Amino acid sequence: MSDTVVVGLDVGGTSTRAVALTLTGERLGTGRAGGGNPTSHGAQRAAAELLTALRDAVRGIDPARVRAGAIGLAGAGRLRADPDGRAAFDRAWSDAGLRCPYAVHSDALVGYASGTAAPDGTILVAGTGAIAAQVRGLRLDRVADGHGWLLGDAGSGFWLGREAVRTLLADLDAGTAPGPLGRRLLAELLGTTDVAARPRDTVDAVVQAVTRQPPVALARLAPLVVDAAADGGPVAAGLLRRAAAHLVTSTGRIRPTGATTPLVLGGGLLTGDTPLAAAVRVEVARHWPDAPVHPAGDGAAGAAWLAARTLPGFTDPAARHALLVAPARTAAATPEGAS
Repeated sequence: MSDTVVVGLDVGGTSTRAVALTLTGERLGTGRAGGGNPTSHGAQRAAAELLTALRDAVRGIDPARVRAGAIGLAGAGRLRADPDGRAAFDRAWSDAGLRCPYAVHSDALVGYASGTAAPDGTILVAGTGAIAAQVRGLRLDRVADGHGWLLGDAGSGFWLGREAVRTLLADLDAGTAPGPLGRRLLAELLGTTDVAARPRDTVDAVVQAVTRQPPVALARLAPLVVDAAADGGPVAAGLLRRAAAHLVTSTGRIRPTGATTPLVLGGGLLTGDTPLAAAVRVEVARHWPDAPVHPAGDGAAGAAWLAARTLPGFTDPAARHALLVAPARTAAATPEGAS
Protein backbone atom coordinates (compact mmCIF):
# COMPACT_ATOMS: atom_id res chain seq x y z
CA MET A 1 0.00 0.00 0.00
CA SER A 2 3.05 2.28 -0.02
CA ASP A 3 2.11 3.71 -3.43
CA THR A 4 -1.57 4.18 -2.56
CA VAL A 5 -3.19 7.61 -2.69
CA VAL A 6 -6.49 8.65 -1.12
CA VAL A 7 -8.49 11.77 -1.91
CA GLY A 8 -10.67 13.76 0.47
CA LEU A 9 -12.96 16.74 -0.13
CA ASP A 10 -14.62 19.13 2.27
CA VAL A 11 -17.50 20.76 0.41
CA GLY A 12 -19.07 23.84 1.98
CA GLY A 13 -21.44 26.59 1.01
CA THR A 14 -18.62 29.08 0.34
CA SER A 15 -15.64 26.90 -0.60
CA THR A 16 -14.66 23.42 -1.75
CA ARG A 17 -11.33 21.99 -0.60
CA ALA A 18 -9.62 18.84 -1.84
CA VAL A 19 -6.44 17.00 -0.84
CA ALA A 20 -4.56 13.98 -2.19
CA LEU A 21 -2.52 12.10 0.40
CA THR A 22 -0.41 8.97 0.54
CA LEU A 23 -1.02 6.58 3.41
CA THR A 24 2.19 7.83 4.99
CA GLY A 25 0.77 11.34 5.11
CA GLU A 26 2.63 12.87 2.17
CA ARG A 27 0.52 15.68 0.74
CA LEU A 28 0.74 15.27 -3.04
CA GLY A 29 -1.73 17.93 -4.05
CA THR A 30 -4.44 20.31 -2.91
CA GLY A 31 -7.26 22.11 -4.64
CA ARG A 32 -9.72 24.82 -3.81
CA ALA A 33 -12.83 26.10 -5.56
CA GLY A 34 -16.05 27.96 -4.82
CA GLY A 35 -19.03 26.77 -2.82
CA GLY A 36 -20.06 23.26 -3.81
CA ASN A 37 -23.02 22.47 -1.61
CA PRO A 38 -25.73 21.08 -3.93
CA THR A 39 -28.48 22.15 -1.54
CA SER A 40 -27.36 25.79 -1.74
CA HIS A 41 -26.11 25.99 -5.32
CA GLY A 42 -27.73 23.13 -7.23
CA ALA A 43 -26.11 19.86 -8.22
CA GLN A 44 -24.63 21.00 -11.54
CA ARG A 45 -22.83 24.04 -10.16
CA ALA A 46 -21.73 22.07 -7.09
CA ALA A 47 -20.29 19.33 -9.28
CA ALA A 48 -18.42 21.89 -11.39
CA GLU A 49 -16.76 23.37 -8.29
CA LEU A 50 -15.94 19.89 -7.04
CA LEU A 51 -14.27 19.08 -10.37
CA THR A 52 -12.16 22.26 -10.24
CA ALA A 53 -10.84 21.47 -6.75
CA LEU A 54 -10.38 17.80 -7.54
CA ARG A 55 -8.40 18.39 -10.75
CA ASP A 56 -5.96 20.63 -8.91
CA ALA A 57 -5.51 18.12 -6.11
CA VAL A 58 -4.73 15.13 -8.39
CA ARG A 59 -2.80 16.99 -11.09
CA GLY A 60 0.31 14.97 -11.98
CA ILE A 61 -0.79 11.90 -10.02
CA ASP A 62 -1.26 8.59 -11.83
CA PRO A 63 -5.02 7.93 -11.46
CA ALA A 64 -4.28 4.24 -10.88
CA ARG A 65 -2.62 5.17 -7.60
CA VAL A 66 -5.81 6.76 -6.24
CA ARG A 67 -7.61 3.89 -4.56
CA ALA A 68 -10.41 5.57 -2.59
CA GLY A 69 -12.06 8.91 -1.98
CA ALA A 70 -14.52 10.55 0.35
CA ILE A 71 -16.58 13.74 0.16
CA GLY A 72 -17.98 15.55 3.17
CA LEU A 73 -20.85 17.98 2.71
CA ALA A 74 -23.97 19.26 4.41
CA GLY A 75 -27.06 17.50 3.13
CA ALA A 76 -25.18 14.32 2.23
CA GLY A 77 -28.32 12.27 2.67
CA ARG A 78 -30.19 14.43 0.16
CA LEU A 79 -27.42 13.99 -2.39
CA ARG A 80 -27.38 10.21 -1.92
CA ALA A 81 -31.15 10.16 -2.46
CA ASP A 82 -31.02 12.36 -5.59
CA PRO A 83 -30.12 10.30 -8.69
CA ASP A 84 -29.44 13.39 -10.82
CA GLY A 85 -27.27 15.01 -8.18
CA ARG A 86 -25.27 11.86 -7.58
CA ALA A 87 -24.85 11.40 -11.34
CA ALA A 88 -23.43 14.93 -11.58
CA PHE A 89 -20.91 14.14 -8.85
CA ASP A 90 -20.07 10.81 -10.53
CA ARG A 91 -19.31 12.67 -13.78
CA ALA A 92 -17.09 15.15 -11.96
CA TRP A 93 -15.19 12.28 -10.34
CA SER A 94 -14.74 10.57 -13.70
CA ASP A 95 -13.83 13.80 -15.51
CA ALA A 96 -11.01 14.27 -13.01
CA GLY A 97 -9.62 10.96 -14.26
CA LEU A 98 -10.52 8.92 -11.20
CA ARG A 99 -11.94 5.41 -11.40
CA CYS A 100 -11.86 4.40 -7.76
CA PRO A 101 -14.99 4.41 -5.58
CA TYR A 102 -15.84 7.35 -3.36
CA ALA A 103 -18.20 7.79 -0.42
CA VAL A 104 -20.35 10.77 0.55
CA HIS A 105 -20.43 11.67 4.25
CA SER A 106 -22.05 14.36 6.34
CA ASP A 107 -19.87 17.39 6.91
CA ALA A 108 -20.38 16.80 10.64
CA LEU A 109 -18.82 13.33 10.40
CA VAL A 110 -15.90 14.63 8.33
CA GLY A 111 -15.41 17.44 10.85
CA TYR A 112 -15.37 14.90 13.66
CA ALA A 113 -12.83 12.75 11.82
CA SER A 114 -10.62 15.80 11.34
CA GLY A 115 -10.34 16.12 15.11
CA THR A 116 -10.00 12.59 16.44
CA ALA A 117 -9.60 8.96 15.41
CA ALA A 118 -11.87 7.73 18.22
CA PRO A 119 -14.83 5.78 16.78
CA ASP A 120 -17.25 7.20 19.37
CA GLY A 121 -17.66 10.80 20.47
CA THR A 122 -19.41 14.09 19.77
CA ILE A 123 -18.91 17.05 17.48
CA LEU A 124 -20.23 20.52 18.18
CA VAL A 125 -20.20 22.98 15.28
CA ALA A 126 -20.88 26.70 15.46
CA GLY A 127 -20.58 28.91 12.41
CA THR A 128 -23.44 30.66 10.66
CA GLY A 129 -25.60 27.89 12.13
CA ALA A 130 -25.06 25.46 14.99
CA ILE A 131 -25.41 21.71 15.35
CA ALA A 132 -24.27 18.93 17.66
CA ALA A 133 -23.93 15.31 16.56
CA GLN A 134 -23.17 12.07 18.34
CA VAL A 135 -20.84 9.66 16.50
CA ARG A 136 -20.88 5.90 17.08
CA GLY A 137 -18.60 3.59 15.16
CA LEU A 138 -17.66 6.56 12.94
CA ARG A 139 -21.27 6.94 11.86
CA LEU A 140 -23.60 9.75 12.78
CA ASP A 141 -26.06 8.64 15.42
CA ARG A 142 -28.13 11.34 17.11
CA VAL A 143 -28.21 15.01 16.12
CA ALA A 144 -29.35 18.09 18.06
CA ASP A 145 -30.30 21.50 16.68
CA GLY A 146 -29.15 22.46 13.20
CA HIS A 147 -32.74 23.58 12.75
CA GLY A 148 -31.91 26.75 10.85
CA TRP A 149 -32.05 30.41 11.83
CA LEU A 150 -35.85 30.57 12.14
CA LEU A 151 -36.34 27.60 14.46
CA GLY A 152 -32.99 26.95 16.11
CA ASP A 153 -29.21 27.31 15.66
CA ALA A 154 -28.97 28.57 19.24
CA GLY A 155 -25.52 29.96 19.98
CA SER A 156 -24.61 30.29 16.30
CA GLY A 157 -23.22 33.24 14.38
CA PHE A 158 -26.76 34.16 13.37
CA TRP A 159 -27.89 33.98 17.00
CA LEU A 160 -25.02 36.21 18.14
CA GLY A 161 -25.76 38.79 15.45
CA ARG A 162 -29.47 38.85 16.21
CA GLU A 163 -29.01 39.09 19.98
CA ALA A 164 -26.43 41.85 19.58
CA VAL A 165 -28.85 43.93 17.49
CA ARG A 166 -31.67 43.23 19.93
CA THR A 167 -29.50 44.52 22.77
CA LEU A 168 -28.68 47.66 20.79
CA LEU A 169 -32.35 48.30 20.04
CA ALA A 170 -33.27 47.81 23.70
CA ASP A 171 -30.66 50.40 24.71
CA LEU A 172 -31.92 52.87 22.14
CA ASP A 173 -35.52 52.33 23.24
CA ALA A 174 -34.50 53.04 26.84
CA GLY A 175 -32.54 56.14 25.89
CA THR A 176 -29.27 54.51 26.98
CA ALA A 177 -26.14 55.45 25.08
CA PRO A 178 -24.79 52.47 23.13
CA GLY A 179 -21.71 50.82 24.61
CA PRO A 180 -18.65 49.54 22.72
CA LEU A 181 -20.53 46.72 21.01
CA GLY A 182 -23.48 48.95 20.15
CA ARG A 183 -21.18 51.51 18.54
CA ARG A 184 -19.53 48.79 16.45
CA LEU A 185 -22.96 47.67 15.28
CA LEU A 186 -24.05 51.21 14.41
CA ALA A 187 -20.86 51.77 12.41
CA GLU A 188 -21.38 48.53 10.51
CA LEU A 189 -25.10 48.95 9.85
CA LEU A 190 -25.41 52.73 9.44
CA GLY A 191 -21.89 53.95 8.77
CA THR A 192 -21.94 56.20 11.83
CA THR A 193 -21.85 55.81 15.61
CA ASP A 194 -23.98 58.92 16.16
CA VAL A 195 -27.48 58.50 17.59
CA ALA A 196 -30.13 60.81 16.14
CA ALA A 197 -31.61 63.57 18.27
CA ARG A 198 -34.74 61.47 18.29
CA PRO A 199 -33.39 57.96 19.15
CA ARG A 200 -36.40 56.35 17.50
CA ASP A 201 -35.05 57.53 14.14
CA THR A 202 -31.89 55.51 14.77
CA VAL A 203 -34.00 52.53 15.86
CA ASP A 204 -35.93 52.69 12.59
CA ALA A 205 -32.73 53.02 10.58
CA VAL A 206 -31.19 49.95 12.29
CA VAL A 207 -34.33 47.89 11.73
CA GLN A 208 -34.44 48.88 8.06
CA ALA A 209 -30.73 48.10 7.59
CA VAL A 210 -31.25 44.61 9.01
CA THR A 211 -34.53 43.78 7.28
CA ARG A 212 -33.24 44.86 3.85
CA GLN A 213 -30.89 41.86 3.99
CA PRO A 214 -31.76 38.15 4.16
CA PRO A 215 -32.25 37.20 7.83
CA VAL A 216 -29.24 34.88 7.88
CA ALA A 217 -27.04 37.87 6.99
CA LEU A 218 -27.16 38.75 10.69
CA ALA A 219 -24.41 36.14 11.09
CA ARG A 220 -21.93 38.58 9.55
CA LEU A 221 -22.25 40.66 12.74
CA ALA A 222 -20.95 37.82 14.92
CA PRO A 223 -17.27 38.83 14.46
CA LEU A 224 -18.14 42.24 15.91
CA VAL A 225 -19.36 40.50 19.07
CA VAL A 226 -16.20 38.39 19.22
CA ASP A 227 -13.96 41.43 18.72
CA ALA A 228 -15.82 43.47 21.35
CA ALA A 229 -15.51 40.60 23.84
CA ALA A 230 -11.79 40.30 23.12
CA ASP A 231 -11.49 44.01 23.93
CA GLY A 232 -13.15 43.46 27.29
CA GLY A 233 -16.67 44.59 26.43
CA PRO A 234 -19.01 43.24 29.14
CA VAL A 235 -22.12 43.06 26.94
CA ALA A 236 -20.30 41.11 24.24
CA ALA A 237 -18.72 38.81 26.82
CA GLY A 238 -22.17 38.14 28.25
CA LEU A 239 -23.52 37.26 24.82
CA LEU A 240 -20.67 34.79 24.30
CA ARG A 241 -21.38 33.15 27.66
CA ARG A 242 -25.04 32.81 26.72
CA ALA A 243 -24.10 31.39 23.33
CA ALA A 244 -21.77 28.87 24.97
CA ALA A 245 -24.54 27.81 27.35
CA HIS A 246 -26.93 27.28 24.43
CA LEU A 247 -24.36 25.23 22.50
CA VAL A 248 -23.57 23.00 25.46
CA THR A 249 -27.27 22.59 26.24
CA SER A 250 -27.84 21.37 22.68
CA THR A 251 -24.90 18.98 23.07
CA GLY A 252 -26.34 17.68 26.33
CA ARG A 253 -29.47 16.54 24.54
CA ILE A 254 -27.48 13.84 22.76
CA ARG A 255 -24.44 13.37 25.04
CA PRO A 256 -24.83 11.76 28.48
CA THR A 257 -23.64 13.73 31.50
CA GLY A 258 -20.18 12.59 32.53
CA ALA A 259 -19.36 10.99 29.17
CA THR A 260 -15.62 10.54 28.64
CA THR A 261 -15.54 10.13 24.86
CA PRO A 262 -13.90 12.94 22.85
CA LEU A 263 -15.69 16.14 21.96
CA VAL A 264 -14.60 17.92 18.78
CA LEU A 265 -15.24 21.65 18.34
CA GLY A 266 -15.71 22.83 14.75
CA GLY A 267 -17.01 25.73 12.71
CA GLY A 268 -15.61 29.21 12.35
CA LEU A 269 -16.67 30.36 15.83
CA LEU A 270 -15.14 27.38 17.64
CA THR A 271 -12.03 26.62 15.59
CA GLY A 272 -8.84 27.95 17.09
CA ASP A 273 -8.33 30.16 20.13
CA THR A 274 -11.59 32.09 19.88
CA PRO A 275 -13.44 33.69 22.82
CA LEU A 276 -16.50 31.53 22.13
CA ALA A 277 -14.37 28.37 22.05
CA ALA A 278 -12.91 29.34 25.41
CA ALA A 279 -16.39 29.91 26.85
CA VAL A 280 -17.59 26.58 25.47
CA ARG A 281 -14.61 24.78 26.98
CA VAL A 282 -15.52 26.19 30.39
CA GLU A 283 -19.08 24.88 30.03
CA VAL A 284 -17.87 21.53 28.69
CA ALA A 285 -15.57 21.09 31.69
CA ARG A 286 -18.58 21.50 33.98
CA HIS A 287 -20.63 18.83 32.22
CA TRP A 288 -17.94 16.43 31.01
CA PRO A 289 -14.85 17.05 33.13
CA ASP A 290 -13.00 13.92 32.00
CA ALA A 291 -13.66 14.26 28.27
CA PRO A 292 -10.83 15.23 25.92
CA VAL A 293 -11.71 18.26 23.79
CA HIS A 294 -10.14 18.55 20.34
CA PRO A 295 -10.35 21.29 17.70
CA ALA A 296 -11.57 20.24 14.28
CA GLY A 297 -8.81 20.29 11.69
CA ASP A 298 -8.68 20.07 7.91
CA GLY A 299 -11.98 18.53 6.83
CA ALA A 300 -10.53 17.38 3.51
CA ALA A 301 -7.81 15.44 5.34
CA GLY A 302 -10.44 13.99 7.67
CA ALA A 303 -12.37 12.81 4.62
CA ALA A 304 -9.19 11.30 3.16
CA TRP A 305 -8.64 9.34 6.37
CA LEU A 306 -12.23 8.04 6.22
CA ALA A 307 -11.54 6.97 2.62
CA ALA A 308 -8.35 5.18 3.66
CA ARG A 309 -10.27 3.15 6.24
CA THR A 310 -12.22 1.46 3.43
CA LEU A 311 -9.11 -0.02 1.81
CA PRO A 312 -8.36 -3.75 2.17
CA GLY A 313 -5.48 -4.29 4.53
CA PHE A 314 -5.89 -0.93 6.27
CA THR A 315 -4.59 -1.26 9.85
CA ASP A 316 -3.97 0.88 12.92
CA PRO A 317 -6.43 3.70 12.17
CA ALA A 318 -5.18 5.87 15.07
CA ALA A 319 -1.60 5.81 13.79
CA ARG A 320 -2.78 6.53 10.23
CA HIS A 321 -4.89 9.39 11.55
CA ALA A 322 -1.76 10.93 13.10
CA LEU A 323 -0.01 10.64 9.74
CA LEU A 324 -2.80 11.87 7.48
CA VAL A 325 -4.74 14.37 9.57
CA ALA A 326 -2.41 15.88 12.19
CA PRO A 327 0.09 17.29 9.65
CA ALA A 328 -2.82 18.65 7.60
CA ARG A 329 -4.13 20.41 10.73
CA THR A 330 -0.73 22.03 11.19
CA ALA A 331 -0.64 23.08 7.53
CA ALA A 332 -4.15 24.51 7.77
CA ALA A 333 -3.02 26.68 10.70
CA THR A 334 -0.39 28.46 8.61
CA PRO A 335 -1.26 31.70 6.73
CA GLU A 336 -1.17 29.95 3.36
CA GLY A 337 -3.51 27.18 4.46
CA ALA A 338 -5.86 29.28 6.54
CA SER A 339 -9.47 29.24 5.47
